[in-house]
Formats: sequence, structure tokens, C-alpha cells
Amino acid sequence: MTVAATSVYSFSAPLLDGSECALSSFAGKVLLIVNTASRCGFTPQYAGLEAIYQEYKDRGLVVLGFPCNQFGAQEPGSAAEISEFCQMNYGVSFPIFARIEVNGAGAHPLYQYLTSQVAGFLGTEAIKWNFTKFLVDRNGQPVARFAPQTLPAEMAADIEKLL
Repeated sequence: MTVAATSVYSFSAPLLDGSECALSSFAGKVLLIVNTASRCGFTPQYAGLEAIYQEYKDRGLVVLGFPCNQFGAQEPGSAAEISEFCQMNYGVSFPIFARIEVNGAGAHPLYQYLTSQVAGFLGTEAIKWNFTKFLVDRNGQPVARFAPQTLPAEMAADIEKLL
């Protein structure tokens, strides 16, 4: 983890097209950061994530999807396949990043930071499954963590408080 990290704005990651995206480009926005997968029982949440993005994007919400293949190998596709799947099946218009790891020694520094800032169930730091969600305030501070089972619409009140 970047020792000097004081917010999610300290990190960058490649998008599906390979271009590097500094999270500082989202400064002043409320972020919903989600580890995603195309072949998961929770995959239909892409529709809810897109709906909540459309509902709140003009007020400052940005959903950021981070595909991950660490849980049951449920995101095995290439960047092009992930992009095509998200667009064709769910009309995803929010940013989707290149596949990353969210747990273990190879965990992306962003996820090392997120999990160290907002504990999960029973205080665990580890991501338990696909579609774990982190809500980040306009200052880049993680303020809430939601289980994979939590539907995007169920987070509306928490998002509203930050907008």
C-alpha cells in the first residue's frame, strides 16, 4: 500500500482500454467502488449499479467497476470480452477498469487501502466475494462497506447523505 495514501485519490489503475486513470480525476465526487465479475450469481447487479449511476450521476456520483477473477474464476475474460459483456448485457456506462486482484499479496493498492479503512463483517479486511461495495465521500474517504448481497438500490439513502 502507498504509505502516503490519505484518500482514494492517491491511486490510479488502468481502464479496460489500457489507459491509466488517476482516481484524483474523480475528486469532489461521491464514489461507489465495486469488485465485479461477469459469471457470478450477483452479476445482475450490474443493472442496479447502472440504474443508481444514472439516477445520481448529475448530482456527483460515479460508480467504478473493478473486475476480479479471484472468486470462483468468475471473471476469466479478456478486457475486450469484459467490456463487450458489460455493454451488451447491462448497458454499463460507468468506468470499468482492467481486471485486478482485491485480496492477497497481489491485491491492488487501492483495495489494500479500502479494506484497511473500512472493515467488513466481524471486522475482517478481506473481500469475501464479488460485488463487495465501498462508498467513498467527496473527500476521497471510504465511509461504508456493503456486502455482495446488498443491492445497489438499498444503498440509496447512504448515497443521498453524501451528495
